[in-house]
Amino acid sequence: MRLSRHARNNLRLYGIEKREIEEVIQMPEHTEQEGRQHIAYKTFPERFGDKPLKVIYVIEDEVIVITAYPLRKAYRR
Repeated sequence: MRLSRHARNNLRLYGIEKREIEEVIQMPEHTEQEGRQHIAYKTFPERFGDKPLKVIYVIEDEVIVITAYPLRKAYRR
């Protein structure tokens, strides 16, 4: 797994751990796809309350995480 500079900055900004991103990608609660981009959501109640962590990534030779951040509102679908 490789992180873009934007994703690394968001990890520092929001205090997200790399293992949390890996968990979202491996065991998401909800997924979407927009073109080549995969979007995965997973809640971590002990870290972000009811707001899920959103990870946007692409799969090339390896997984490349474009961005990751906790949503500002609870995600309901």
